[in-house]
Amino acid sequence: MSFPKLSRRKDASGLGWARLRAQVARMTRRDDAEDLLHDAWIATAVRKAEAENPDAFLARAAANRGIDAYRREQRWGLVGDGDAACAAIADHSPLQDEVLIARERFDRLRGGVERLSPRTRQIFLMYRLDGRKYREIAQELGISQSAVEKHIARAMAHLADWMENW
Repeated sequence: MSFPKLSRRKDASGLGWARLRAQVARMTRRDDAEDLLHDAWIATAVRKAEAENPDAFLARAAANRGIDAYRREQRWGLVGDGDAACAAIADHSPLQDEVLIARERFDRLRGGVERLSPRTRQIFLMYRLDGRKYREIAQELGISQSAVEKHIARAMAHLADWMENW
């Protein structure tokens, strides 16, 4: 069997390279059918193997290579969730420019908080940083819950304007 002629064969039983690749892809259900077929073609051409049906021989050799690759991947744990393998090596830290922008925004926000009146700043920080409820803040400071709501609203409006004009 002369494998270099295989890619040029167009007789009735010859499948041609594209059809062989499609057959190997169906047989193995793998995305690398082209590589499997090429590796099988090289291996059989080097050995100068003889076969009655060269197309079937080549397709079977490529499918066997696909099975071997699948088993190897199973043994090493590479099959299944490809995203998990990528996630294991992915760097999830933010990009340097994102860090720089976030720091600048935080500094800008800090400046806006410093511009609040002392009482509004105190109430706002108790609410946002300490996570306290309006009722708790009102009881601790001896003011009404409505006054706390107004201080928070005033702080939020000021900071929204402050950050928008940045």
